[in-house]
Amino acid sequence: MTAGQEHLPGKLIAVEGLDGSGKSTQIHLVHQWLKSKGYRVFFTEWNSSSLVKEATRKGKKRQLLTPTTFSLIHATDFADRYERQMLPLLRAGYIVLCDRYMFTSFARDGVRGCDPGWLRRMYGFARVPDITFFFRLPLEMALGRILEGRPQLKYFEAGMDLGLSADIAESFRIFQGRVLDQYLAMVQEYGFTVMDATLAVHTQQKLVRRVIQDRIDLALYHKRVFP
Repeated sequence: MTAGQEHLPGKLIAVEGLDGSGKSTQIHLVHQWLKSKGYRVFFTEWNSSSLVKEATRKGKKRQLLTPTTFSLIHATDFADRYERQMLPLLRAGYIVLCDRYMFTSFARDGVRGCDPGWLRRMYGFARVPDITFFFRLPLEMALGRILEGRPQLKYFEAGMDLGLSADIAESFRIFQGRVLDQYLAMVQEYGFTVMDATLAVHTQQKLVRRVIQDRIDLALYHKRVFP
């Protein structure tokens, strides 16, 4: 039995969405909420493994990464965190929160030309989350939110490596639009819970918490309870 098929006492919750959709804010709020209530909870984020983080940074800075290399580096990062952090804690009965999951690779790397079947086989060891929230946001709002927070778009988030447009804002619109199409195609495939990311932050958080409470018996994950 693979880890993806193994029955695990813990629960896995992931968030996905376009850059600027507010997914990171929402999962951080969920983390604070569960921790404050005394639940066994762990948080991890995309591309954060110390094993490959520096290599990824250097590759991006020098713009040396091909789509396949980019995808393999992210898969290595994910596999390292999955084996050393996520899986042991799921076995130990924790709620594991993920700011992006394998679906980020399916969407972004798919747009960059990687074969969808190859991508899914590469992540075949990982379990599908118990809940995956997809924060849906119009492209113009995503662009506006990002530019509010910093002076310019980043090279890879705008898909500049694909030569879609010499204008970085237009390249962002085209690239993120294609990423959005990939996500929407996965809604039914993986049972995403679609959230309206145009709503106020506190309204979204109320809805997110309601979904979690409806679908997970949180009492089982309190630190006073040992399954």
